[in-house]
Amino acid sequence: MPASADPAGSAPAELAPRARLLPSLAAVYRAQLSRARVARIPLLFVATFQSVGIMILMRGVVDGGGEARAVVAGSSVLVVAFVALNLLAQYFGQLRAAGGLDHYATLPVPPASVVLGAAGAYASFTVPGTLVTAVVGSLLFGLPLTHLWVLLAVIPLAGAALAGLGAALGLLAPRPELATLLGQLGMSAALLLGVLPAERMPGVIAYARDLLPSTYGVEAFARTFDSSPDWGAVVLDLGICAAVGVLSLAVATWAYRRAAVR
Repeated sequence: MPASADPAGSAPAELAPRARLLPSLAAVYRAQLSRARVARIPLLFVATFQSVGIMILMRGVVDGGGEARAVVAGSSVLVVAFVALNLLAQYFGQLRAAGGLDHYATLPVPPASVVLGAAGAYASFTVPGTLVTAVVGSLLFGLPLTHLWVLLAVIPLAGAALAGLGAALGLLAPRPELATLLGQLGMSAALLLGVLPAERMPGVIAYARDLLPSTYGVEAFARTFDSSPDWGAVVLDLGICAAVGVLSLAVATWAYRRAAVR
């Protein structure tokens, strides 16, 4: 047999290049967006109706001023928390229990793209509900609508921070039922600590509020209702929210790797 035909003498086949983060992220995002699209109408209705109902209830005890700004800002971000904390924790908890992580583990995509793609897809459905809640709340409490464009920064930053936390809860929970419970507890914390005015909270609860990732998004949005917003403080709050988002998504990526190898 000629040496050129000897399989042992042939050069080893080259491996395909490693998948890059952004193309992988876009692919996972499109896939998850298509999957979650089936439930978008109930999702938007429940999340928005809940937040609008809370504002109507609070209208009876809050007249205006800083408390009204806190209620409207907290209720608007609560729409994001409903999806990012509650539903995303349930999704990853069920995905882990059903062996769905094995499917993603076989794909040539970075772990971060799986977490970011799923979080981004679910968070995308919160945009209409958040805007509707902010508009209804502003009209209900007589607040200006001038700076609602800030929500274009608040939604993705607060969504990233809460989505990372929700994904981590779902991936670290040993059972899907526990993941659902943790997600609901997290959303309840976002409700109590984000919607209620900070000045009415006891000191210990106020410290717990500072630890909640969405708090800084709520504070940034609430500041824009002032007649002359302190934009430096708004940018600072958004910067803290972004830093917390990077940290929480890093934790979620670590939790994904940990769950995928078990």
